[in-house]
Amino acid sequence: MRGVETVSDTLSEALFEPVIRLGVTGLARSGKTVFITSLVANLLDRGRMPGLVAAQEGRIEAAFLQPQPDDTVPRFDYEAHLAALTGPAPHWPDSTRAVSELRLSLRVRPGGLLGGLQGPRTVHLDIVDYPGEWLLDLGLMDKSFEDWSAGVLARIGPRPQAAAYLAALEPVDPTTRHDEPQAQELARAFTAYLEAARGAGFSDCTPGRFLLPGDLAGSPVLTFAPLPVTGAAPRRSLHREMARRFEAYKAQVVRPFFRDHFARIDRQVVLVDALGAIHKGPQAVEDMRLAMADILGAFRPGRNAWLNRLLLGRRVDRILFAATKADHLHHKQHPQLTAIIEALTREARDRAQFAGAETAALALAALRVTTEEMRAHDGRDLPCVRGSLLEDGRQAAFYPGALPEEPGQLLSPARAGAETWLGAGFKAMSFAPAPLQLKPGDGPPHIRLDRAAQFLFGDRL
Repeated sequence: MRGVETVSDTLSEALFEPVIRLGVTGLARSGKTVFITSLVANLLDRGRMPGLVAAQEGRIEAAFLQPQPDDTVPRFDYEAHLAALTGPAPHWPDSTRAVSELRLSLRVRPGGLLGGLQGPRTVHLDIVDYPGEWLLDLGLMDKSFEDWSAGVLARIGPRPQAAAYLAALEPVDPTTRHDEPQAQELARAFTAYLEAARGAGFSDCTPGRFLLPGDLAGSPVLTFAPLPVTGAAPRRSLHREMARRFEAYKAQVVRPFFRDHFARIDRQVVLVDALGAIHKGPQAVEDMRLAMADILGAFRPGRNAWLNRLLLGRRVDRILFAATKADHLHHKQHPQLTAIIEALTREARDRAQFAGAETAALALAALRVTTEEMRAHDGRDLPCVRGSLLEDGRQAAFYPGALPEEPGQLLSPARAGAETWLGAGFKAMSFAPAPLQLKPGDGPPHIRLDRAAQFLFGDRL
């Protein structure tokens, strides 16, 4: 069914109206919902999109929202999220908790010599929003329960967030007869660890549905946990039942997500809260670097030529790694943030480019909520940002500290397993969205969102 659909979609796009399926993902608190809302708003009103060539040249004649093509996928609630960001009492919208989709159709005049020979055509941009935790689950497909358990237990051993789970696991004998209350208790303890690890800034929080269970909460497919197992699993043992549920999770949760959503994506943006990871410390930075490499392992990168798509199915041919919340820094530090995200994703980007995909990394803010100013301190001027603090709404000017000129000053101690940064360190602050007064034709203010759009789909307009 999916193969027939791919062939029909490819022929339809080649002969009639092109469709670009853009996947948007990122780990918790990376700003996926705000990114999609601001992107759509700025494509509908393109006054702030000079970096998108088709908009700068005036070739986009109209943009409008249409019903999405997938009737079984929830619609991305664009109107409600935009109202939350631009209303009289602006606030951050709810975060992504499931797959959603939105279709934005653009009426575009061809550029170059064809512009005078052909009339405008319609290009559909299908934006697919999904949690990054689900994307990391695709790495489980090639692992057995025993391999997964060994890797998880080796990784979480030194972490204080795992102390309660490891204590609950200590008296457990995996070869004894399966006991459902015991299995449920282990699953609850492991889920509590995942929530604490995510709060501490760690990225390797799989299985992702443990954190976003939805209607699967309490089901056997989410009632397993890593065990210290070796050798064959005796019949009816805890080991055997946990392994069976792990395989069921892959077959009934992970594989349908890949088949129905992920395998149909053309372009992908991965949002990264690099500033939050730096604030949490070296271990969070190293964990994020490894997660970026794992995320790319879930993609099928390569060139998405027409004939290849017809014969082999879709492949992701452009991937953008974007460090979000660039407005939390003065623009003088944006080059350092860009260099850091490039270094963090170097391994992932090299693998994608080797497979034929085009990759890029940049620092952006989908919604700018701060202003910049210089403030004198101890005889020198500090580049600060001013905004409304999220916790109490007070206006405050904030200097987070200086990011290093050389990314290796962050990555080297992170790779070495350092627990804290040497020197001054870096502090992150949470800002609330500011009230907006938008001029007609202007979308919400942003930083480099137009450049991100040009890389992701500007070549198709």
